Amino acid sequence: MKYLRTNPEICIGCHSCEDACAMMFFKESNLEKSSIRIVEKDCGFDIKVCNQCGKCIALCPTQALSINNQGVVMLSKNDCSGCLICVAECPCGVMQYLIEENAPFKCIACGICVNKCPVNALEIIKE
Repeated sequence: MKYLRTNPEICIGCHSCEDACAMMFFKESNLEKSSIRIVEKDCGFDIKVCNQCGKCIALCPTQALSINNQGVVMLSKNDCSGCLICVAECPCGVMQYLIEENAPFKCIACGICVNKCPVNALEIIKE
């Protein structure tokens, strides 16, 4: 299984990871288009990202969600009907959706954010 491990206790809230993600997948610097979210809390930051639990897969009426051979939940935009059940039912609240996009999007543990984090608050884990 492959997933993105977060270490929020050392996150400095610079948003470099969010910017890298948006640039990689949407070719623009727009934090709303990032699959990783940095949320400010009273005592620091929280890092919200898909943990690849797969609970969304059974909910998808068009079977647009599946798990690849690395254990990463993947979304087929061609098969997605845009019903947004996965967004509404995501137990971690990390399935993203923007009106201007045709389908939801989520973290696929690509690691681009890991390379951009200046304090190593993120790492790719392969089990």
